[in-house]
Amino acid sequence: MIVAGILDNRRVELLKGEIIEMSPEGEPHAYFSSEAGEYLIKLLGDRATIRLDKPITLPNNSEPEPDIAVVQRLGREYLEHHPYPKNIFWLIEYADSSLEKDLEIKSKIYAEVNICEYWVVNLKRRNLIVFREPQDCEYASKSTLNSGTIHPLAFPDIAISVNTIISN
Repeated sequence: MIVAGILDNRRVELLKGEIIEMSPEGEPHAYFSSEAGEYLIKLLGDRATIRLDKPITLPNNSEPEPDIAVVQRLGREYLEHHPYPKNIFWLIEYADSSLEKDLEIKSKIYAEVNICEYWVVNLKRRNLIVFREPQDCEYASKSTLNSGTIHPLAFPDIAISVNTIISN
């Protein structure tokens, strides 16, 4: 369908074998995710690649496009494939109208393939929901942060400002 151009000019992603229409990206969503991406690029430097709105390939017949994917620096290898779960440090979604999908559907898809950390920014409440410890297709740990700092599992020596991620 992609090669044939059927999906041209449509925002879609593949979730568990189904092509799902993505919600239009509002101004707050675009602004906050872009600013957070720039912040993470500066903060992590050469330790990771920050991919904004790019596909990842999962073995559960899914190819979502998270707002931010923090992945291994594999350079030109990404010419051959999108990041696989083993290449992903953590994922971030910014959610307004997509909140239910991001919290319920995507969290299970990511836990199923053992992505160790997944963050959802609730744009309505201006908080950060952190999912960790994937077990049995769900995350065993879920916490909500409104301020302070968070240390990602992949880089425990890095302190990330929650305020910068949720409200810049």
